[in-house]
Amino acid sequence: MSTPRINPLARIASTAVLEGDVRVGAHARILHGAILCAYDGVIEVGAHTIVMEQAVLRASARFPLTIGDHCLVGPHVSVSGAEIGSEVFLATGAAVFPAAVVGRRSEVRINGVVQLRTVLAEGTTVPIGWIAVGNPTQLFSPERHDELWAVQRELDFPGFVFGVDREDPDVMVRLTERYADALLTDPRSTRRE
Repeated sequence: MSTPRINPLARIASTAVLEGDVRVGAHARILHGAILCAYDGVIEVGAHTIVMEQAVLRASARFPLTIGDHCLVGPHVSVSGAEIGSEVFLATGAAVFPAAVVGRRSEVRINGVVQLRTVLAEGTTVPIGWIAVGNPTQLFSPERHDELWAVQRELDFPGFVFGVDREDPDVMVRLTERYADALLTDPRSTRRE
């Protein structure tokens, strides 16, 4: 397993967790309780980027994570295997899903969501609590669930991320078994059958 590579000008809080191939740029700050786990993948955090308390950043071999320069990743943000451009603001509680692209100078405001395979053009704002879906991006307020689901269903989260058929009656069994296997990244770990 790879180990983190931290620029000497970066600062990592004592309670932050960096695991695997995590690369942190000059003058970046990783604050208390932040978790950056590169499960057989790569996480790159750009220069002058700040990852705040309890943010969770994940990458895998299939879904690396890059965050550009001068970004602010707020408290309790969750980002999995996405491409975040420079000068992006991800506010408290925002979530960005695998294979999403957040363009330069975009904002995902408090509890905003950027769904799987969604591409936000440069300078896009996702309002508080709204959901961005697709390419081109469509923005939905939480009250528009049925309209959102019509678009989101086609993104096929279980199929795209885990290779599992959504219509399989055992979808959660297959999904969790595949995910557990993928998370077994430490060769010293023992596998339970």
